[in-house]
Amino acid sequence: MRKRIIVTGGNRGIGKEICKQLVSMGHDVFLTGRNIQKGEDAALEVGAKFRQLDVSNGEHINEFIHKFKDEVGGLDVLINNAGILIDSGMDVMNIDFDVVHKTSETNLYGPWRLIQGLLPLLEKSANGRVINISSGMGAIQDLSNDHPAYRISKTALNALTLMVHSHAGSLINVNAMCPGWVRTDMGGSGASRPVEKGAETAVWLATAEEIPNGKFLRDKTVIDW
Repeated sequence: MRKRIIVTGGNRGIGKEICKQLVSMGHDVFLTGRNIQKGEDAALEVGAKFRQLDVSNGEHINEFIHKFKDEVGGLDVLINNAGILIDSGMDVMNIDFDVVHKTSETNLYGPWRLIQGLLPLLEKSANGRVINISSGMGAIQDLSNDHPAYRISKTALNALTLMVHSHAGSLINVNAMCPGWVRTDMGGSGASRPVEKGAETAVWLATAEEIPNGKFLRDKTVIDW
């Protein structure tokens, strides 16, 4: 079944690879990004449709949702992939709270606003799905002192996943997933996983007929929150 899929932050890294794999499977993929030129180039490369979107800007999100509803009118899968990690070298006692705020705007509030605005379309789908790209760094049992803004934003994204599942899990499928440590601009060249592996679980959650609901996963396997 051909699906209409939004992938935020799709112009590079894991997001771009997710778009590439989904397009190759025959789906209608809407690749979003802040930078128009980079987004259009990436969309052309992988065969997706580009839509400009800054997930850190609430007004821009509202404009995006309004236009998407008017121009496309339906949605089957929302993949909240866009994210930032800008607190390297900081710990919980020396963190700059402007960094915490900026990180949360992108990693938490953006996905939250998109889910709120696009939920009516997802609920009309025959098999609506939300996939939040999270991180094992946000798992409560693995929390440590480094990267506090990033970690707490992902812990909160996991909590949001559970709350949305509680609200709409009978109508749509809602999951979070950890791609692992992937060789991207964010993960760095020393990361242990290729980008194809990082994208694998998100693509599976978007397309497989039978998947979990309301879970946190890595490598298609449920992991602890």
